[in-house]
Amino acid sequence: MRQASIKSVLIVGSGAIKIGEAGEFDYSTSQAIKALKEEGVKTIVVNPNVATVHTDEKFADRVYFAPIKADYLEEIIEKEKPDGILLGFGGQTALNCGVELSERGTLEKYHVAVLGTTIRSIETADNRELFKKTMLENGVPVPKSLKATNVQEALQAARHIGFPVIVRVAYTLGGQGSGVAHNERELAEISLKGLSVSRIHQVLVEEYLEKWKEIEYEVMRDSADNCTIVCNMENLDPMGVHTGDSIVVAPSQTLTNREYNLLRETGQKVIRALGIVGECNIQFAVNPQGEDFRVIEVNSRLSRSSALASKATGYPIAYIAAKLSLGYMLPELTNRITGVTTACFEPSLDYVVVKIPRWDFQKFRRVSRGIGTQMKSVGEVMAIGRCFEEAVQKAVRMLEIGRELTDVNDLGQGLRIRREMGSPTDQRLFYVVKALKAKANVEEISRLSGIDPWFLDKLQNIITFENHLRRSKPGARQLRRAKELGFSDKRIGALIGKTELDVRRLRKRFGIIPCIKQIDSLSAEWPASTNYLYLTYGGSSDDVTYLERNRVLVLGSGCYRIGSSVEFDWCCVNMALALKKMFQEVVMVNCNPETVSTDFDVPDKLYFEELTFERVLDIVDKEKPSGVVVSVGGQTPNNLAVSLAPHVKILGTSPANIDMAEDRSKFSHLLDQLGIAQPKWSKVESLEGAKKFAKSIGYPVLIRPSYVLSGAAMNVAFDEPGLLNYIRRASKISKKNPVVISKFVTRAREVEVDGVSDGRNVFIGALMEHVENAGVHSGDATMSIPALTLNRPLKDKLVDATRKIARGLKIHGPFNIQFIVKNEQVLVIECNLRASRSMPFVSKTIGRNLMDLAARAITNGKVEEGEGVPRGYAVKAPQFSFTRLDKADPITGVEMVSTGEVACFGETFEDAFIKAMVASNFYVPQPGDSVLITMGETRKEITPYAGMLVRNGYNIFATQHTGEEFLRNGVNCAILHKVSEKRKPNILDYITSKEIKLVINIPSHQGEPNSRRILKDEYLIRRKATEFGIPVVTNLQLAKALIKALLRKENGRRATVNVKALAQSTGQLPEAKAA
Repeated sequence: MRQASIKSVLIVGSGAIKIGEAGEFDYSTSQAIKALKEEGVKTIVVNPNVATVHTDEKFADRVYFAPIKADYLEEIIEKEKPDGILLGFGGQTALNCGVELSERGTLEKYHVAVLGTTIRSIETADNRELFKKTMLENGVPVPKSLKATNVQEALQAARHIGFPVIVRVAYTLGGQGSGVAHNERELAEISLKGLSVSRIHQVLVEEYLEKWKEIEYEVMRDSADNCTIVCNMENLDPMGVHTGDSIVVAPSQTLTNREYNLLRETGQKVIRALGIVGECNIQFAVNPQGEDFRVIEVNSRLSRSSALASKATGYPIAYIAAKLSLGYMLPELTNRITGVTTACFEPSLDYVVVKIPRWDFQKFRRVSRGIGTQMKSVGEVMAIGRCFEEAVQKAVRMLEIGRELTDVNDLGQGLRIRREMGSPTDQRLFYVVKALKAKANVEEISRLSGIDPWFLDKLQNIITFENHLRRSKPGARQLRRAKELGFSDKRIGALIGKTELDVRRLRKRFGIIPCIKQIDSLSAEWPASTNYLYLTYGGSSDDVTYLERNRVLVLGSGCYRIGSSVEFDWCCVNMALALKKMFQEVVMVNCNPETVSTDFDVPDKLYFEELTFERVLDIVDKEKPSGVVVSVGGQTPNNLAVSLAPHVKILGTSPANIDMAEDRSKFSHLLDQLGIAQPKWSKVESLEGAKKFAKSIGYPVLIRPSYVLSGAAMNVAFDEPGLLNYIRRASKISKKNPVVISKFVTRAREVEVDGVSDGRNVFIGALMEHVENAGVHSGDATMSIPALTLNRPLKDKLVDATRKIARGLKIHGPFNIQFIVKNEQVLVIECNLRASRSMPFVSKTIGRNLMDLAARAITNGKVEEGEGVPRGYAVKAPQFSFTRLDKADPITGVEMVSTGEVACFGETFEDAFIKAMVASNFYVPQPGDSVLITMGETRKEITPYAGMLVRNGYNIFATQHTGEEFLRNGVNCAILHKVSEKRKPNILDYITSKEIKLVINIPSHQGEPNSRRILKDEYLIRRKATEFGIPVVTNLQLAKALIKALLRKENGRRATVNVKALAQSTGQLPEAKAA
């Protein structure tokens, strides 16, 4: 029964989206809030991730946009006095913060009960040594291992166990700091980094179970010791590849019935031994040569795997876990999706689910594409089919990486294939297909890769049928079989020499159309009506009956990737909720298991499906909607607008006008016609023409492809060789659409406008000014509302240009325009006729939901003319995940590289800025700390700021030329040796000893004297600092803003600890003072 004493609960969020902690925690926290509010419990949420759905005012009762740090949470606990706290819904970030609050006595002091899994159970699961001890005491096999708290202990452990070994790090997420060591040199390097990121300075050196299968079980338990298995999943990749980077299949396909039940019983034994109340994820290693197995680890909280399991089975894990935390028992709870089973009922699947991760390595300089024990993927997709072949082909298309599963002709051969088998990269699946196409032996591929032959045989089925299809003219039978195996119309057309639409017409003539099936968790054993659907060719009839209704189709954002993340899911959810008030039925299409938009109770009907032209038309044919919304899911649905328009009504801005904004050449012509200033530009029609234009306007120039997201393939060229290289890259990305060259304006400010228009009236949400000068992608920039440096005439110019463009493009719906400002001149650089990444930030700052206005605009309603008024100073800061990406250069530019964002509020810009930096996991140095400053040609500009630091008690280290500049100007500093100087101790020694707490490195340009040596030295400094968790600032304006904010005193207290205006509840932000 429910604990009646729990009246208010604090839910700790996960903070910014980062590799290892993504949108799955927005989903789990949203579910927890729903579960608690049903019980009349007051919900208090702490999360600085402004883009999340659960931080909307309509969800939680109180929302704090504050850093997930013990100091801030203690302040909130003192103020709110919650009865209980939930730590299992915000990932490792929330768990670690909760453990710290317990250790410092905060929870006991304020009488806050930890609901669900106790702190003791959390510590037992996360402390590698305690976990091993508990498992052995309960007769559960674990790998041979020894703990280590320093490098020497790690080396001794490996000598005892024998190489190779795997290093696992306590209290981390996504395998951070882990790695496989084959010798002492590798072990010393891995363990040193691992120890530096562990909150208890502990690693476990463990036997490496190379090429064993990895199996996961999602297990629920209540306080009366009832247990149920929600789902079991099999990693296609063997041990050694992090499960977040592995292809995952549910249910498991290669276990025997005996093995399945053995692991099931062990899973229940493990959750009982740990005393977990709620949900946990248990990872097993299984010997492919027998029934030998080991328990690898347990996540005593909600995870990306639990989100996947929820969406794969239709079992609302997070919702049930929240109810269990209040004291309910599993038999007391009903599965809300089915409505006919209790939470004790174990789901049964009559379909196959395939999850494939997405990586964005192409966005990073110098990055290693290898995958291993440390997670590197930025998103994932989930496909549902009646057979593995169908599901895996669907999943590959969902990734939107420009290739289908069997489209591998451009990949290397021979040695490259063998290398991929043993040392995988993000391309391994495609190299396996390449090997099979080259007639490689299945047993040999399995031996080299560790992939079970069952999966390889299934991939071979696809290849064999493709060869058959290519050789013959397909009739109805062959075409149906092709669709059952997951081939798209587009791929079939490519194989038989027809267009996608030709194939569509042909199969419809043959009566070959997909069936709609329900996810009911019951394998159709009992009648249950759900709104959770997928399409398949592995059936003969639809599971649902269609009624004539006024319905609308909303296209989701698809796979998370850099540039398209939880911000667009916020837009989709809020658009769906607004449209529910206008239509009888709102239908959502999405394929991302991490999202709230794929939650069963957000839309009236959910299709967990591909966001492709073919599949959207299939759904349109079934649902016959009044229209389709393409403007809220980011670039993916926006790119479908033109091709869908002849077949279905596009709600909002016309596809022709979307094309005019997306096609950079057409948009630049429009600006010229409207008399709106822009940087000088030219369409690239030949390399010679590009060279001539660049020479005429002078370098640097900006190369910009069309119809891309997050600045993909966008680059600044400083000379002709760079120009030619970047044009070739951009032309590959933008094959059918124009590439434009424009003058790159240096030392300019950048300002963005988010707004909504009804075709005539324009509501401007906010003018957002970037802290960094133009040249840093807007997704990587630090933004301020209100704008700080703009005078009234400039603001008027920006507003006037915005309204002209909105009316010129006849915008009906949301839009975003980017400007640069220099010498009182305003220039337009881009316009997006869709929702933008910053719309959740703007909406929560001004207290007006832009999606509510956009819903009105796209349905021909009226939007009032006006401007939003900020409710305080708000700063949005990016979250980078460079620590996860081996060798990646932690530097920003015109192509986006951040994985998430946070926003904080304050009474001053500096207060909000410091809190936003802290919330993005940026360590803010204190007086007495040492700061390393290494600059190129801008060293004179930073000198006064270095002096300010010294006068306020900071120690300055510098490289030679920077240090000499400081000393000439009376700034005391110590000069350190660069690596290239081959003298000890050098800068890297100071970094690895963590004596340096902040690195400010403004990169040199290619053209500077000795640039090759300088650039390498700078890269080594940035990379080493990143690996050891030391914050790195690579932008001059950001460095200046940080130093000024560090030194500002307010009410006699430093901004870093000023929690007086600690991101008050969203409804109680302080009013902003005039900028």
